[in-house]
Amino acid sequence: MKYRAAVLRSYETPFAVEEIVLSSGPAAGEILVEIAGCGMCRTDLAVRRSAGRTPLPAVLGHEGAGVVVASGDGADSALGVGDHVVLSFDSCGDCRNCRGAAPAYCDSFAALNLFGGREEDASRLTDAVGGALGSRWFGQSSFAEYALVPARNAVRVDPGLPLELLGPLGCGALTGAGAVLNTFRAGPGDTLVVLGAGAVGLAAVMAATAAGVRTVAVDRHPRRLDLAERFGAVPMPAVTVGLPERIRRHTDGGAQYALDTTASAPLINDVLRALRPTGTLGLVARLHTALPLEPGTLDGGRSIRHICEGDAVPELLIPRLIGLWQAGRFPFDELIRTYPLADINEAERDCDAGRVIKPVLLPERRDR
Repeated sequence: MKYRAAVLRSYETPFAVEEIVLSSGPAAGEILVEIAGCGMCRTDLAVRRSAGRTPLPAVLGHEGAGVVVASGDGADSALGVGDHVVLSFDSCGDCRNCRGAAPAYCDSFAALNLFGGREEDASRLTDAVGGALGSRWFGQSSFAEYALVPARNAVRVDPGLPLELLGPLGCGALTGAGAVLNTFRAGPGDTLVVLGAGAVGLAAVMAATAAGVRTVAVDRHPRRLDLAERFGAVPMPAVTVGLPERIRRHTDGGAQYALDTTASAPLINDVLRALRPTGTLGLVARLHTALPLEPGTLDGGRSIRHICEGDAVPELLIPRLIGLWQAGRFPFDELIRTYPLADINEAERDCDAGRVIKPVLLPERRDR
C-alpha cells in the first residue's frame, strides 16, 4: 500500500512530504486508520533535540484522528471498519501499571512511544526506494494519510463530531486537562497556578474552569494571557521580581496546586514558594538540565511530581473531554489552526514562533 506522509530524515532538515510504502496490512490487534487530521505537539518537534535517541528517518505525529479502514485478527471487538477514532499513546496492556489503570506509566512507555518500538515490532514502512522508516512514534506515526495502530491506542467517537479537529484530545489536551481532573482531582474551592499558556497549559485552564477551580495563568506572551483570561483564569505576566507574592494575593494566600509546562527553573522555584503548605507542583515539560531548588521551596510539606499524559486512561478521559466541549465548557477547538499536510514546515515555523497554539495537519483527500 502506498500513501503520502511527512518524513523527518535528520534532526536538522525540514520535513519532506513523500510517498511511502506499507508492506503489509494490520496484524492481530492492529487497525489501519485513514487520518482525517493530526495535531502537532511540542513533543514531535523536540525530536530535533533528542540527542539521537529517536531513530531517524521516521514518520512522526501522535495526535491523530481518523476512520478505521481495516482491522487485523484479534483487534478490539469494540472497533470495526468505518468507526471514527481518536488515537492516543501506546502501552503494552500487560504490565502491572497497565493492569492497574495507569497506562501512561507502562513499563515499556519509552520504548513504545519515543524510541521506535520494541524489537518484535519491526517497522513495515519504507520510502519509495525501499529504505526503512520509523513507524511506531507513539504507536501511530500519524503525520500521514494513514496510520497503522494498535487497537488499544484508539478511542471510538461519535461519527457526527468534527473528526479532523479531535486529534489533540489524544495527547496535548489530555495532558493538561488530565493533570487537573485526574492527578490533582481539583474542584470547587481549590486554587491552581498554570505556568505556560500553550496548548497543554490552556487545556488545564479550561478543565480547571469547568471544575470550578480558581486559576492563575502565567506566561510572557500577552496574546496567550488574553486567551487564558477568556477561558477563566487570572492572567499574570511572567516577571523576574515579585511573582510569588502576586500569585499568593490572587489565590487567598497560596495555591494548592501548580502545573508547569515551561521547564523554567526560575518559574518553578517561584511557584513552589507560592504554594500553600502541602501544596503540589506537577511537571509535564521535559527538563533538559538539572533543576536547582532554592532553600525553603519544599518547606511545609510541599511536593513535586512528574505527570505523564495527564495520568489518563484515554478511553475514559477523551469521551469526558468531548462531553465538556459539547457543553461549551472545554473549547479546545479555539486553539486550533489547520494546515494541509503539505505545509507541515510552515506549521512548525508558526508553532516555534508562537503564531499558533495548536497546528492541526489535514492530509489531502485523494481518489484512491
